[in-house]
Amino acid sequence: MFIFEKAPFPSCHASTVVEREPGKLLAAWFGGTREGATDVQIWSSAFDGRAWSEPAVLGTEPGQPCWNPVLFKAADGTVFLWYKAGPKPDNWTGFVRASVDNGKNWTKPEMMPAGFFGPVRAKPIQLADGTLLAGTSVESHRNWTPYVDRSADGKDWKRSNAFNVAGKFGQIQPALFAGKDGKVVALMRSRDPRVVCRAESKDGGVTFTPAAETELPNPSTGVDVVRDADGGVIMVCNPVPLGRTPLVLVRSADDGKTWKKVHDLEAEPGEYSYPAMILSAAGTLELTYTWKRTHIKHVSVDPKKLRG
Repeated sequence: MFIFEKAPFPSCHASTVVEREPGKLLAAWFGGTREGATDVQIWSSAFDGRAWSEPAVLGTEPGQPCWNPVLFKAADGTVFLWYKAGPKPDNWTGFVRASVDNGKNWTKPEMMPAGFFGPVRAKPIQLADGTLLAGTSVESHRNWTPYVDRSADGKDWKRSNAFNVAGKFGQIQPALFAGKDGKVVALMRSRDPRVVCRAESKDGGVTFTPAAETELPNPSTGVDVVRDADGGVIMVCNPVPLGRTPLVLVRSADDGKTWKKVHDLEAEPGEYSYPAMILSAAGTLELTYTWKRTHIKHVSVDPKKLRG
C-alpha cells in the first residue's frame, strides 16, 4: 500500500521504517520539489495496523535541503531519528532527535559532532553490550568511502577504519547485520565495481576487512538487510548493473557471500529504490521504498513463504 495517496510535495525518496510498538510502524522520508531543492524536508507517517496517518514534518533546516532519514528503536525503548541537511553529501550536517514515547513526542533537533551523521542511510544495529553500530560513508566527487561509527550512548561516536574495495573508492551506505561467530557484516552500494560489496569485522565494529566483491549486481543504489529466524540473511536490492528496477528480495545462507532470489517486489518500468526493511515482532518483513519518486510504498512479507 502507498503510505499516502496525496501529499504537499511532488517528489519523495529515501524512506526508513521502525516498529514503534508491536504491529505499529513509523516511517520517514525526504520530500519536496525535487531531491536537493531547498524546500526538501523530512516527513513522517504512523501506521496503526490499519492505515497510515497524514504526512507531517519531522525535520527541517531553513534554506537547506534535508536528506536520508534513519529511524531506529534501541533496546531501552528510545526511538532515534537521524537525518542530514546541507547542499549536497560532501558538506552535510548531521542531526538527531529522540523519542521516549514511541514517536509521539520528540526532543529538539541536535547537531551531530562535525563529520558524523549517525547511520547515513540504512538502519544501525545494536550489539548485546548496548553498542550502536551505524553504517556511514563520505562522498566527494571522486571518492566514496565506507566506515562504521560506534557509540555507547547515541551521543559520542568513534569511527572504524575505511573499508572500500582495495584501490577502488566507490562504496557507500553500509547496511549491517550480526554475522555468525560474533562477526559484524557490512553490505554496500557500489558504483565501482557495480556489484554489492561486502566487508566484515571480528572485533565488534572497531575494524573491518577491505570490502570484497560479491556476485550480486548493484546499479549504485541502496540496499537493506535483516537476519531471518532460520539464521539466513535477507536483502532487498536492485540486482542489475544499471537502472532501479526490478526490486527484489534475495537470501543468503552464508552470511552474505552468495545469494538466491526469493521474491519479486517490483518488476515494471520505473524507479523502485532506496528500500528500508525490518523484521517485526510478529516475524514479518516490513518494507518501505521509493515508488517512482512520487510515493513511498509499504509492503509486508511473510519470510516463511520465501523459502519455497
